[in-house]
Amino acid sequence: MNAMQKISSQPRKVRKRMVFQAPLHVKAKQLVAPLSPELRNKYGIRRLRVRKGDTVLIVRGSYAGLEGKVTRVNVKRVRIYVEGATRTKADGTEVYVPIHPSKVMITKLDLSDNRRKQVLERKKALKVSEGAQG
Repeated sequence: MNAMQKISSQPRKVRKRMVFQAPLHVKAKQLVAPLSPELRNKYGIRRLRVRKGDTVLIVRGSYAGLEGKVTRVNVKRVRIYVEGATRTKADGTEVYVPIHPSKVMITKLDLSDNRRKQVLERKKALKVSEGAQG
């Protein structure tokens, strides 16, 4: 992009750019949810990407107050699916309701993956070094 070219700030164009036409690596970064106060104190970070296996508390919408495990994460639609947040279809089958990750709070992290532990350590170290500078 040319240095003189201006990116539009019209809300409709911003939404189109960020929500509808964003590439998957950008949408993946939108899949973050705030941590519970206990986890925030323990790890020293405010938010983290939601992954399958995490336990979350839904804080907004008709399922507010429901706590359950994340069963699926849809990066393309930027939605998560939580145990217990289901709807009964006309034919009687139960389907998970897609929930935006900003409407949940992570209460328990799935740390079975070593990479996830490394990410937490890296973020904590970054936070400590920023605190020392500023």
